[in-house]
Amino acid sequence: MSADELTSATEIADRFLDNIETVVHGKREQIKLVVAALMCGGHALLEDVPGTAKTVLARAIAGSIEGSRSSRIQCTPDLQPTDVTGLSIFNQRERDFEFRPGPVFANVVLVDEINRAMPKTQSALLEAMAEQQVTVDGETRPLDEPFLVLATQNPIEYEGTYPLPEAQLDRFLIRIGIGYPSREHELELLARRLARGEDEVQLRTVLDGPGLIAMQQALEQVHVSDSITGYIVDLVTATRESKRLAVGASPRGSLALLKLSRAKAALDGRDFVVPEDVKAVAIPALAHRLTLRPELWVQRVRGEDVVAEALASVPTPPADDALRAAG
Repeated sequence: MSADELTSATEIADRFLDNIETVVHGKREQIKLVVAALMCGGHALLEDVPGTAKTVLARAIAGSIEGSRSSRIQCTPDLQPTDVTGLSIFNQRERDFEFRPGPVFANVVLVDEINRAMPKTQSALLEAMAEQQVTVDGETRPLDEPFLVLATQNPIEYEGTYPLPEAQLDRFLIRIGIGYPSREHELELLARRLARGEDEVQLRTVLDGPGLIAMQQALEQVHVSDSITGYIVDLVTATRESKRLAVGASPRGSLALLKLSRAKAALDGRDFVVPEDVKAVAIPALAHRLTLRPELWVQRVRGEDVVAEALASVPTPPADDALRAAG
């Protein structure tokens, strides 16, 4: 993998971002985080109030990848694991059982309102996300690459929901909120809808499955210095030592920070990571991996607050890579 391939991956990622921004206006930084997760081969949890383009963003990502198979799973309390993974059906003609794959057998899987699925169904998704495989009737079937799960959930409505267990939350590389658009961008949204004359937006494809895999491999060319890896470990350790937490971030959190920092550097056109890259991805990468002490729930303390405290308390290393590059 050469430096030219990393440059090419960065240019494709920029086109990918521009393409999605034709649908989701004024949220480039949030889109960039989701694309960073995509470049890392990780899964993303979009958590926000209804109507903030969570599903639109997920569909735009799927629509931007040429030749990719996308599927949508609308979670409800009566959704069964076999509705996700598929099941074996007896074929009268062949006199044998035939496997019918479920919607999880796709490249981009949109899981809408994931916290409405019952725990048994969530567990079926967990295996697919963690191991990139599905086990049905004792037989394990691999999922194709690339494989990305984009899940959404509404954080303000809890009736009829099943909160995701820590084990499944930890499988998401990032958790982000989209937020409301500014007045300027909301006016632009309405103007484009009037000019278009229809609700649906026709997206062009900007890369294919092999191109996405090549982008993921190109991240290995992004240099990470010893001071940056030390900074990552110190941030994660600070969450474990926080008095506000029952459980801090695991080593999977450290790996998530490493991967996302590399992707952030590549998206910014650099082949080396600086401390600002780590800071930019720390909250989306770590906040959902933390377990607060129960007595702090009533005080509305969030995982984001604990990560922000860690960022404020852990000394920032010098950007020696930037100095090296300049030299």
